[in-house]
Parts: sequence; C-alpha cells; structure tokens
Amino acid sequence: MDNRANDPLHGITLKMILEQLVEHYGWEMLGKTIDIRCFTNDPSITSSLKFLRKTPWARDKVESMYLRWQMDLREQTGADSTIE
Repeated sequence: MDNRANDPLHGITLKMILEQLVEHYGWEMLGKTIDIRCFTNDPSITSSLKFLRKTPWARDKVESMYLRWQMDLREQTGADSTIE
C-alpha cells in the first residue's frame, strides 16, 4: 500500500504551509502559539523556513498546527477536501 495516500501533507510543501498559516493567523499569533524566535523576532518566510528545515521538533509543531487548522476548516464547511 502506498503510504503517500495516507499522508495528509503529501504534495504540500513547508513553504506553502507557512505562507498559509501566516496569511490566516499572522506572525504575532504564530509566535504566541509556537514560541520560536523565527516567529517572534523580525519574522520572515525565508528565515523561518531555514530554521524549520533544520529543526524537526519545530517543523512538527508547525505541521500539526496546519493540520488542526485544516481539520477545523473542513468541519466548518462540511467539506472532505483540503482547502488551499
């Protein structure tokens, strides 16, 4: 069986995740939710991606936040597909 079929993040890049979270929540809320310097001190997509790619625990937190947000959106709209 293909594991990608069960991966909710298959085909979604870390950059896409981060951009969508920043657009929806903003840097301030991201920094309050996930307390890492790349979100709280002079945040940017580039610096955050660099940090998240090197730091598995932080990337896991960002991906988990994204998945929870997507699940909440699906529940609110009653849709089964990922909203992009």
